[in-house]
Amino acid sequence: MKTFPSIMLLAAGLCGANFTARAADTNAPAAAAPAAKKAATLVETEAAEKLLADKKIVVLDVRTADEFAAGHIAGATNLDFRAPDFKAKVAALPKDRVYLVNCAVGGRSARACELMGTLAFPTIYDLKGGIRAWQAAGKPVVK
Repeated sequence: MKTFPSIMLLAAGLCGANFTARAADTNAPAAAAPAAKKAATLVETEAAEKLLADKKIVVLDVRTADEFAAGHIAGATNLDFRAPDFKAKVAALPKDRVYLVNCAVGGRSARACELMGTLAFPTIYDLKGGIRAWQAAGKPVVK
């Protein structure tokens, strides 16, 4: 019988602590909302090809210059993701354009798209599988 009151007191104490914490949380000033971040839309090669039909889209190839020279999507702009000034160069791009970002297989482009999202680019597409998927689907590249 002695343990029953102890358990009740412990339970009441926990409920009270929980209630107090919740009350304190509701009275606390609202934390500043994190900066809005726009996520990129991952697109398959067929969808990317349809996007390219709109001549207003900017193809941003984030591979190295050597990779780019070996073959890239026609009209692509090359900005090396691994370059020390990559973030500054991306930040300088016009934000009112639509971007299709690609790399070799999708890793660097995903990170580049994430960065672009934090920089408030409104419309970003990420080519799923990168240039390798593009070529595997029989899509053209230029050298």
